Amino acid sequence: MRKNSIKNTRINGEVQKELSVIIRNEIKDPRIHPMTSVMDVEVAPDLKTCKAYISVFGDKEAKEATIRGLKNAEGYIRRQLAKTLNLRNTPEIRFILDESIEYGVNMSKLIDSVTKKDENTSEEDA
Repeated sequence: MRKNSIKNTRINGEVQKELSVIIRNEIKDPRIHPMTSVMDVEVAPDLKTCKAYISVFGDKEAKEATIRGLKNAEGYIRRQLAKTLNLRNTPEIRFILDESIEYGVNMSKLIDSVTKKDENTSEEDA
């Protein structure tokens, strides 16, 4: 995998910022959960495609509904990006559900429970 150039990194950041503003303020779809975050954006070097990693705080149904709502609103989102960003091409956006935060929280809980069990057994031995 190629390392991102400075230009590509800057474009990724700008697209991420504008995408989060559009999702938060301009989309009125009731399927899109209010606790939706744009975690990361990867724009291809040719500016044709873009992967947007979306994190949703909620249950599985809310996550699926949010992704469906975003996919339906992709044309509107792309048009708004074209208005706000001055890019040669406005990338086609693919929304991908990012569950890394939830995974990290679950791992943290598991580690805490193991350390508590370990502390309890060491106190019983003493």
